[in-house]
Amino acid sequence: MTRIDPRPTTKTTAQSRPSSVVHRTATVAGVDVFYREAGSIGSPKLLLLHGYPASSHQYRNLMPALADRFHLLAPDYPGFGNTGVPDPSSFAYTFEHLTEIVDQLLHEVDFTGSMGIYMEGYGGAIGNRLVDRHRDWLQWQIIQNANAYEEGLSPAWDPFKALWSNRSPETEQAMMSFLEPDGVKLVYTHGHKNPETLSPDNWNMDSFFLARQNAKQAQMDLFYDFRSNVALFPKWQESARRYQPKTLILWGCNDIFFVPSAGEMYLRDLPDAELLSLDSGHFIVEDSIDDVVAVIDRFFDERVA
Repeated sequence: MTRIDPRPTTKTTAQSRPSSVVHRTATVAGVDVFYREAGSIGSPKLLLLHGYPASSHQYRNLMPALADRFHLLAPDYPGFGNTGVPDPSSFAYTFEHLTEIVDQLLHEVDFTGSMGIYMEGYGGAIGNRLVDRHRDWLQWQIIQNANAYEEGLSPAWDPFKALWSNRSPETEQAMMSFLEPDGVKLVYTHGHKNPETLSPDNWNMDSFFLARQNAKQAQMDLFYDFRSNVALFPKWQESARRYQPKTLILWGCNDIFFVPSAGEMYLRDLPDAELLSLDSGHFIVEDSIDDVVAVIDRFFDERVA
């Protein structure tokens, strides 16, 4: 295990990198799925999987910063961002189903085979399921505030646990604050030492998407289904121990959802992983992008390429 000094190791910054992000939509199982793509076909693939309450928008700055060396793709899941919101009465909002949609999208746009996977938040649940389906795809992984340990869950999960135990109008109502503008903003700003550096476009845009028809019900269904991820934590831990994928852990230690030591928990199962701990929150690319870009560059050069 290597702990990384959270300082850039190169003078190259995100602002000096080339930008070549394009925005596309593909129809997958009847759903219009939006995705961002950058870099050159033939470059090493890096799949970027977003978290809640975000979308691929969370990678809007990271993608141009990495586009000179990777072929990048970042989808919006159904119910998120610019992807459609199918009616929850006929579309199952489960992490297994979202993984199925992402899997089909990757085949549709020919983004398959050996790749790196960047997993943030919900992206960990989808990324781990995707790897279970295609073990040979995973060349290396970046785990960024995507917890896989039950003891890593902070007290913010208490209302989730009540929902999992007894889904009812009362336990759903207790979750509504996470779907309202103030709650969405809190996910972004909690734990960031300089919140004025965070763009309000993040929470304003997420709140706009959450105001769409069926969007809140879709998210409530995913809140409830998150219990399936907790049930799979031991399986994912065992897979990490067995396969020992090359792993870079990027962790904002002031995350509202996870205890400060949650990133270190991965080192039990991945002792050769590298860990960069940052004095930041759930979305470290919002205030620490130069650190993130520098360490990804170095890790890939030294451990993957």
